[in-house]
Amino acid sequence: MIPAALLLVGVAVYIFFWAVDSGQYDDLEGPAHSILFDDQDPRHQAAVKPDDAAADTDKEPPPRA
Repeated sequence: MIPAALLLVGVAVYIFFWAVDSGQYDDLEGPAHSILFDDQDPRHQAAVKPDDAAADTDKEPPPRA
C-alpha cells in the first residue's frame, strides 16, 4: 500500500510542476476581474462575437419552392 501512495504522491508532484511550467498559474486575478469589464466595449464585443463563417454553417438552407 505504501508504494502505491508514494507513486500517487509522485504523480501529483509531477502534475503540479508541469502545470506551473506550462503557465497555468500565471494570471490568477484576470478571470476574477473580467466580470467587471463593460459588455459594450468594442474589444469585448469582437472577442465574444462568433465568426461570420461559423454562423453561416449553423443556419439551415432555405426551403426549395
